Amino acid sequence: MIASLLAALVGAGGSVALAHLLFVTTRDPGALLVAALGLIPLAAVIYASYFVYRHTARRRKLQATATALLSIILTLAALFVASIFQTRTSTRPQPTPTPMPRNVT
Repeated sequence: MIASLLAALVGAGGSVALAHLLFVTTRDPGALLVAALGLIPLAAVIYASYFVYRHTARRRKLQATATALLSIILTLAALFVASIFQTRTSTRPQPTPTPMPRNVT
């Protein structure tokens, strides 16, 4: 559980931080760089699964697979929550001014 939670935290946090840094500094970071953002969570999940596999005495494959699945679910949930918070803070609707009626004589 701890390895899955840490993998999700590192993967989603690193990906969100790098995406924020990329999109704040440049308006068009490029498709390859945006696709590379998915490598951070993937690397964190693989590392956590490998760590659990190497440090478990019994049922290694089952626990490594469970760690990977839980890490993926937690990472996706964290990225979803981060996207909700990001859109709420970045797109505040501006009030539209009401037009003044013209007096036609």
